[in-house]
Amino acid sequence: MIVTRDLTKTYRRVTAVRGVGLQVREGDRYGLLGPNGSGKTTLIRMLLGLVYATRGEIEVLGLPVPERVRDVLPQVGALVEGPGAYPHLSGRTNLALLDAAGPGGARRDRRRRIGEALERVGLAGIDRRPVGAYSLGMRQRLGLAAALLRRPRLLVLDEPTNGLDPRGIREIRDLLTELNAAGTTVLLSSHLLAEIEAFCTRVGVMDRGRLVLQDELAALRAPTGRVLLDTPDGDRAYALLNGRVEHRDGQRLTVRHDTPHDLNAQLVGAGVRVTGLAPEQRSLEQVVMDATTTSSDRVEGGPA
Repeated sequence: MIVTRDLTKTYRRVTAVRGVGLQVREGDRYGLLGPNGSGKTTLIRMLLGLVYATRGEIEVLGLPVPERVRDVLPQVGALVEGPGAYPHLSGRTNLALLDAAGPGGARRDRRRRIGEALERVGLAGIDRRPVGAYSLGMRQRLGLAAALLRRPRLLVLDEPTNGLDPRGIREIRDLLTELNAAGTTVLLSSHLLAEIEAFCTRVGVMDRGRLVLQDELAALRAPTGRVLLDTPDGDRAYALLNGRVEHRDGQRLTVRHDTPHDLNAQLVGAGVRVTGLAPEQRSLEQVVMDATTTSSDRVEGGPA
């Protein structure tokens, strides 16, 4: 669905995106992570033909961008850097104007598409208030409704849950899961690790303009070779496993061991009660921290 080769964007002396080879496959739920300023939004804008690359190649839906971007965009729904809208007009009127700029169709079909899109994002009861009076969460929902008007094959979303409360985030996640199950490929850019971890199956990590990591989430979160043990017999377990216990917090022990089954057999055979046993996996936070070297709010010192 999306392939880039050596994709680079330079603004004068600043290289915002550097040699990126992105691969988003059909059916993916792809999460693009990275601190602010890592190049995520610039990369997305190049994919949509909003910014021209300095060097490299882009293919979206099998077509070169920006050369064939007019053929690509009708099949793509996008929300980038917040929703764009006329603040003095209502949400429905904004969507009507946007839909009218598309391939066309009967007015009745347009009203139906707008109503369906608003209902899907939780704005079915939208009134005639101007968009300028909307909350940030409502504007995000409206932007997502705009992205869904044409039932896209590909959704490209930059921070789509910005401004939403936890319930709203869950609703949008459920909607994206439903769309993906129906055949829509989703590229989701976010700095919220929990959001990516809960929805995405494939992850890319940006740092200083480079794509430093790209893999299946399950592979990135592979077992660490340790086992998390919960037992009311913490002292006995610690004595039995002395030398293999790497950390202890009350009744929970982190044990260096490959297979929980064998560890359980050893403990039970020694009369140690086991209330919980599971292989330790790397968190997405650990994966990102290991792959990146920068922080979005860090200011390095220098000569005074």
